[in-house]
Amino acid sequence: MLEKLRNLKLNNSIVVLNDFFLDRIIKIQNLEKLYSQVLEKSRLGGSIRGILQTDLKGGNATNVAYALARLGCPVSLITVADKTSSQILKETFSDLDKASLFIIDGKPGRTTSLELDNKKKIVNVMISDLGDNENFGPDRLGIAENEVLAKADAVIMTNWASNKKGTALSIDVFSKAKLALHFLDPADIQTRVEEFKDALKKLQNNLHSLCINENECNLLLKQYGMNEIAQRDDLPQLVTELSNKISIPVDLHTSWGAYWSNGKEVKFAKSFQINPLFVTGAGDVWDAANVVGYMAKLEPLERLAFANGAAALYVTNSKGTPPTMNEVLSFIDEKSS
Repeated sequence: MLEKLRNLKLNNSIVVLNDFFLDRIIKIQNLEKLYSQVLEKSRLGGSIRGILQTDLKGGNATNVAYALARLGCPVSLITVADKTSSQILKETFSDLDKASLFIIDGKPGRTTSLELDNKKKIVNVMISDLGDNENFGPDRLGIAENEVLAKADAVIMTNWASNKKGTALSIDVFSKAKLALHFLDPADIQTRVEEFKDALKKLQNNLHSLCINENECNLLLKQYGMNEIAQRDDLPQLVTELSNKISIPVDLHTSWGAYWSNGKEVKFAKSFQINPLFVTGAGDVWDAANVVGYMAKLEPLERLAFANGAAALYVTNSKGTPPTMNEVLSFIDEKSS
């Protein structure tokens, strides 16, 4: 595995679409206390001090592209931003010489992410203004974007759930990138799950991996009349049945490990034991490393382990910085010895 990753060379780039958000992460230690403070201040107004907050560039596509570039892959990000936020994007990627930005003029999204301590497990609740990410269709792509898609080694579509034109965009970009590997991570599909089920029918012949988390898996299982996840031991069979039902390979990442199935076989790689400091964006880092594993032609178990390692390093970094290739390889080598 290690040699394949060290020797990975791509002919062109991995193209990622399409969302960009300006993120603010608010760490909340005691939700009940904060709620009481908000109620009290709502009467007369005023400040609640001592709440840790961090501003970051965000959006699934932006995060995946950044993680890919940190792993040393040539990446092309197609997204939307206005004049001010474009400068933030350019500054973010300025030190990554293998990253190319295709910025289409428009309103970026904005998200406030509340990181909560829920029974010793960190969870995040996101409050979003979608901006022009909400209606980003094929008509937004110009000559330059179409040219980079035609030469792509892989195409990753992210955050379908926030884009009302996500199905049309996916069909369009996958058809233009005929020789590339095609990946889709839909994000939180809860309010559009029936529509997503219909989208998968249209995409099943042109999609090489559906990347989902535990919650999204449960929503799809329910849509297809299957049992939701009751215990971890259920997952190998459920992931296999889901992949078989939708006729698309499934990559599932959870807090305890990752699963892959093509509807016939199933593989599982256990998560690394770490103490998470930062969870927002962990799924995006996992997606990026997973795609790199595909590009390096790793066996499924190796690929899942590599993605787990990248995600583990990310969540233990208090600054929310994705790891480099050497950092991930050293981490996995250390944990395996």
